[in-house]
Amino acid sequence: MLERPDSGETCFLLHVGLKRPCYADEIQEFQSLAVSAGAEILGEIRARRDRPHPGLFVGQGKAEEIAHRVKEVCAELVLVNQPLSATQERNLEKMLGVRVLDRNGLILDIFAQRAATHEGKIQVELAQLEHLSTRLVRGWTHLERQKGGIGLRGPGETQLESDRRLIGLRIKHLKGRLKRVEKQRELGRRERRRGRVPTVALVGYTNAGKTTLFNALTGSEVMARNTLFATLDPTIRRLSPGELDEVLLVDTVGFVRDLPQELVVAFRATFTETREADLLVHVIDVSDPYHADRKHQVELVLDAVGAGKIPCMQVYNKLDQVKDFSLHAVNGSSLPKTQVSAVTGEGVEDLAEAIRVRAVGETMCGSLVLGPEDSKLRAKLFDLRAVKAEQGNSSGGWTLEVALTAKRWKELCIQEGLSDDSFQRV
Repeated sequence: MLERPDSGETCFLLHVGLKRPCYADEIQEFQSLAVSAGAEILGEIRARRDRPHPGLFVGQGKAEEIAHRVKEVCAELVLVNQPLSATQERNLEKMLGVRVLDRNGLILDIFAQRAATHEGKIQVELAQLEHLSTRLVRGWTHLERQKGGIGLRGPGETQLESDRRLIGLRIKHLKGRLKRVEKQRELGRRERRRGRVPTVALVGYTNAGKTTLFNALTGSEVMARNTLFATLDPTIRRLSPGELDEVLLVDTVGFVRDLPQELVVAFRATFTETREADLLVHVIDVSDPYHADRKHQVELVLDAVGAGKIPCMQVYNKLDQVKDFSLHAVNGSSLPKTQVSAVTGEGVEDLAEAIRVRAVGETMCGSLVLGPEDSKLRAKLFDLRAVKAEQGNSSGGWTLEVALTAKRWKELCIQEGLSDDSFQRV
């Protein structure tokens, strides 16, 4: 029988600050994580330590106080806002008499609940097994026992060793499957690079409204929920369908402070979409009173996953939930900024144009006179949706009213041997 206490949905929160008190935004975020996991918070307590206790993380006296409070409110689970070692988790469970889960374990549980696609489930399972593999040694004492008695003794492996081996084999299998997923994504990226299609990735703190904004920009109907980590898998759609130059928009997983290393490793294929983007759009929730700190945390994660040097623009979202917000009040960055409400549509069209301009360049408008021998070029311009109007001329050719980007025009000049002055700009 397992020695670990049964888990439950009612929980008690333990906020521990190391060498400083817990900040209000950290406490609020941990509360949100607990609620997102489906827990009912019955109570919470704060503590401060210069360094973690090797056996309990908190001191003996504080652990006894927590045990009394947990018993008093009849909580079934204690959530700790810091990563715990296997030994600390085990010892706290023995003293408190309820299940103990650290911050990393809580985030992994939320990801497990949200995973819906084949890729997402593989990524979450891999992260969970990587996390579990470090905790077998403390989990269940029966796993260390070999069978005893006459006729049952032997040189065979312990149950613990057997479980370690099986977990190791499963991890190896999942990594192989993720490598195949990564290869498929790399093929897609290679095709986009070959076609010179710019890719723009939406990044930001979890629940900043990235998916809602993604839907508003692309006309998609990707599921968006007002909860943490609603999106785990990158979704790719065309920006503003019908525009003359193709731009691909990627909706990515939301970031959080101190993202568990297991998730960074498991979601490598997902983060690659961010690393390989031509432009990042950092979505910031202006209704969040701690949005400045959230912005900083996202920048730290971008650096950690190798995307810190990609060109970026900041988008302040959820204008409908605040009053009198002004970009002039935003300090500390020279990055291009804009403000929108993904729900009401305010500023979305301007944002789409700003993204397109930064991704593919300014649009050139003018006329182009083609002879009968230029029918191939004429067809190419129609394929690019660059022709706004057309009129036949006396030489049997055409006069075209054209709108296309400087980048596209340069490519056409090279491909068709055109001179730059053949295009009469308006």
